[in-house]
Amino acid sequence: MNLRRTALAIFAAMLVVAGWAPASHALEIKRVTLSNGAILLVSEQHQLPMVTVAIALDAGSRRDPQGKAGLASLTARCVTLGAGSLTADQFNQKVDFMGSSVAVAASEDFAEASFTSLKQYESDTMALLAEVIQHPALRDGDIVHKQAEVVAAIKAAEQQPGYVAGIAFRKQMFGDQPYGHSPDGTTETVGKLTPQDVRDFYRRFYKMGSAVIAVVGDVDTAQIKAALEKDLAEPAGSVPAQAAPPPPTVPDGVHLSIINRNVAQANLIMGFPGMQRSNPDYYRFQVMNYILGGGGFASRLMQVVRSKAGLAYSIASGNDAGLFAGSIRITLQTKNQSANEAMKLIFQQIAEMRNKPVSEAELASARKFLIGSFPLKIDRQSAIADYMLEIQLYGLGLDYIDRYPAYVSGVDQQQVQAMARKYLHPDAMLIVAVANQEKAAINTQTLQEEAKHN
Repeated sequence: MNLRRTALAIFAAMLVVAGWAPASHALEIKRVTLSNGAILLVSEQHQLPMVTVAIALDAGSRRDPQGKAGLASLTARCVTLGAGSLTADQFNQKVDFMGSSVAVAASEDFAEASFTSLKQYESDTMALLAEVIQHPALRDGDIVHKQAEVVAAIKAAEQQPGYVAGIAFRKQMFGDQPYGHSPDGTTETVGKLTPQDVRDFYRRFYKMGSAVIAVVGDVDTAQIKAALEKDLAEPAGSVPAQAAPPPPTVPDGVHLSIINRNVAQANLIMGFPGMQRSNPDYYRFQVMNYILGGGGFASRLMQVVRSKAGLAYSIASGNDAGLFAGSIRITLQTKNQSANEAMKLIFQQIAEMRNKPVSEAELASARKFLIGSFPLKIDRQSAIADYMLEIQLYGLGLDYIDRYPAYVSGVDQQQVQAMARKYLHPDAMLIVAVANQEKAAINTQTLQEEAKHN
């Protein structure tokens, strides 16, 4: 670790030790539109001489062409493998010399290119990020090498039963829709990609006219706007909006998919169609989900299935709302022999949430935690930048941080029950189990009966 990287690490540690986080009223965000069409959000934070820039590009895995799952992710991994005349090693050496970090990655909805640097290296690091976005080398040899790495990583992940269950659940829930595959793709789809596929994807979707740029740190808004106008005017143009797919649906009944493997523990996902991030139900659902299974040891599922029954080491519920409607999942790992009993208890807890109002104590605890923990989501520059991207990309509004407490504190018992009745349907559920079926003996008919009973 060189001296400059050490200095950067020390400054980051100072943030943690000091417990630094901007109060909601102190997080002033300025929004401007650049001449190329990009939206720029700036939060000036002058406490430390550091700068973070994050750029969301409309190049997430939802843009993967049919049969080419993993292309967005592979492209994102490849654009930092050298830029202009720089090789990958030369590029990394320049970044390391300044103690900066430069990264590009793709999730389902967007690709994000970002850097963090000391203030004194802001311009030089910005120039390197601009080279990555505007002039990535994308050489055949580099792409083929990275492609082999990704395939090997996917093969390793496929040995993990939880990963296998997640991939199968996606396919069952979304089919061939944009969220129907992992951003990484599969060994088969990634293995068939070509360097030209990567270059074509880059040319099609890495357009600054559709970008959202978040800048946080020791900056001046006018100066950073001028720098971005100069350094990141290209690639010009914008990406046409993607039509939203039909929301996922699950037919009536319990739909069980068993992947039989010789595993010590069954990995189970029980799920339902979800919502978009922009849905106003999101906040009411947050409160309901915290009580059901999103609140760690405070949640009902953890208390009943793990603490009381001793049937699972980990169990949780969650909502993966995105640009399009996502899914709601209950995930757990349990001994093969206890899979049926664990799912029976889950059915009972779903019925309890649907049929009876939660207690005032549970409701108060959920609201207190969700409001109190919110500042922890923006406790460092990179987190603030991601937060700023989120509020723009999902239409939450620049004053979202001030409005969020009211969204949560206004949720009452009737609304929590309404969310459970609207989104948790034991009679229309997907279940994916990676288990040793000889020991687990998971039976669809038994599950159907349990769903009707509850």
